[in-house]
Amino acid sequence: MDPALADALRALLAPIAQLALARGLPCGALEEMLKEAFVDEALRAQPGLSPARAVSRISVATGLNRREVTRLTRRETTARQVRPSLASEVFARWMTDPSFCDESGLPRILPRVSSTPGALSFEALAQAVTRDVHPRSFLEEMCRLGVAEFDAEADTVRLVRNAFVPSGEQAPMLGFLGDNVGDHLSASVANVLAEGEPPHFEQAVFADELSVQSEQAVRQFVLAQWKQLMREAVPLLEGLIEADAEAGRAQDRRVRIGLYSYAADMRPPQKQEESEK
Repeated sequence: MDPALADALRALLAPIAQLALARGLPCGALEEMLKEAFVDEALRAQPGLSPARAVSRISVATGLNRREVTRLTRRETTARQVRPSLASEVFARWMTDPSFCDESGLPRILPRVSSTPGALSFEALAQAVTRDVHPRSFLEEMCRLGVAEFDAEADTVRLVRNAFVPSGEQAPMLGFLGDNVGDHLSASVANVLAEGEPPHFEQAVFADELSVQSEQAVRQFVLAQWKQLMREAVPLLEGLIEADAEAGRAQDRRVRIGLYSYAADMRPPQKQEESEK
């Protein structure tokens, strides 16, 4: 195996193993998922094969025996939903729509219901996203996820988080992990495998020799950049969707834009590690 490829795969597998161990998922279960992924990607890479030929071709490509391939190709699978939840759409509009933000660009504290027709309220915000779901359902869900807070005495609602990352619920958090990191990793792999110009934007800035205090300053900087990006990106995307619909263009593409930062202890210099052996 190419040493560079091996190092890259180990770096990717380490946090997956960490998550699996922390949640009590045995290696055998993860191995089964890896086999499924190999078979799915082999099928996708060789479309149009007859079932008889597909088993042999997939077996050769993946190294799995024919019995395993047959078992895995006969299993029932369901595609993972990638569309964001309606609650996250309400959150995004609240964060970015100038009507629901103050002069500083921060989301307003909203009355739960409108006092007069057309007045700002959480009810009006929810109905701006969809009228198929009652605003009370949005309110309860966002409070349950810990991204909004309802003041019953004042009958007002406020955001308590600046990113739609629900607290206290593992299933939604894991959903974000799969969607966000999955798309990021797919972009990176597509760039590596591309023969010409990389098809996706993916860049990062790295620095070490920082203090804990400097790390916090970086965190605040990244948070500010994310707020600005989100404030500009959401209206842009909504406008493009509307323009595509009006022009009758095929609306069969999706896009995910993200920003991340990661901080950890520095690794010892390589020479120091070798001298200690």
